[in-house]
Amino acid sequence: MNVTSFAIDQLGWPAIGRAIARDPRFILAVGAMDQHGPHLPLGANVLIADRVAQAVSQRVGILRAPTFSYGVPISGDPFAGTTGLRRKTLHRAINELFASWEDHGISEFVIITAHRYEPHLEALLMASTDASTNSVYDLYQIDVRDVLESDPESEHGGELETSLLLHLAPELVHMDEVEDFVPDAKALRKYTRGRVPAPPPESRGVVGRATRGTREKGEIVFERYVREIAATLGETSTHQAND
Repeated sequence: MNVTSFAIDQLGWPAIGRAIARDPRFILAVGAMDQHGPHLPLGANVLIADRVAQAVSQRVGILRAPTFSYGVPISGDPFAGTTGLRRKTLHRAINELFASWEDHGISEFVIITAHRYEPHLEALLMASTDASTNSVYDLYQIDVRDVLESDPESEHGGELETSLLLHLAPELVHMDEVEDFVPDAKALRKYTRGRVPAPPPESRGVVGRATRGTREKGEIVFERYVREIAATLGETSTHQAND
């Protein structure tokens, strides 16, 4: 029986081999266990990157790996549960995975991430193998300011991520605990220049206006993420991975 899937953890090796022979590209989503205030789950970045990777994989018709859930955590984060890897450790882990997949015929790696912390992005951008090419898609670099009321560049756990989670996993969003926290102009400039340092403890983990988040906004943003990456990769009709 043919099953339409491009997730390697759901396929046997013959189907994976045929898929690589047809298209030697490969998607890996990389998340981060990073708090996003009391109303969003710790794995928000994991879930967002994973769901975009699933949708892009199906739309373009290329294999994808299980999502790598641990990134580089924001240094100094005082909120319970935040954890991750050092930059060098993440870089080495991704390199070792890529080297193994390259041995099986992968020639182009596509990394999708939803964690804008600079050391995290640097670890991914530096990933390299002997013969393959690599590209990194930071979802938060895709412009969605026309959809939102707030500037997503100056938020963490705010309108953007709250909207995305309301669309992707509303059962994990606790709107009864949502809070806004907008620093004064001086503090906000420092926060923006620092590319998401640890939010101050008095913020309870949120910087921005999370109360403005809606499912409708999240759906529009999600579809834009998928559409723009798929267009860059060359959108095709879905293939049968097990044909």
